[in-house]
Amino acid sequence: MTLQLIEIPSYIDEPPHFLLWSADEMAPILLGLVLGIFIEQAFVLTALGLVFTKLYRRFRNGKPDGYLLHYMYWKGVLPLNAKSIPNPFVRSYYP
Repeated sequence: MTLQLIEIPSYIDEPPHFLLWSADEMAPILLGLVLGIFIEQAFVLTALGLVFTKLYRRFRNGKPDGYLLHYMYWKGVLPLNAKSIPNPFVRSYYP
C-alpha cells in the first residue's frame, strides 16, 4: 500500500489564481489581448484590460463574494428567468 500526498488548498472557495491575478481578474486582460490581436491593437486593449482589472480589484475589495452579481441583478442588468427569483424592478409586494 502506497501513500499518496494530496494537496489541499488553504481556501476551498477561492477561485484559481494565475500569477498575481485570480480568474475573474485575469478575464478582462485576456479578453483585451485576444480582441486586440484581432483588430491589430493588442497593446492598447491589453492596457485597457489591466486598467479595468485594477478598477475592478479596487471595487471588489471590502465587499462580500458575489456582490457584483447581486448589484447587477438589483439594477436589472442581469435578468434571471426563474420562477423563484422575483423581478428586480418590483420593490414592494402586496398580499
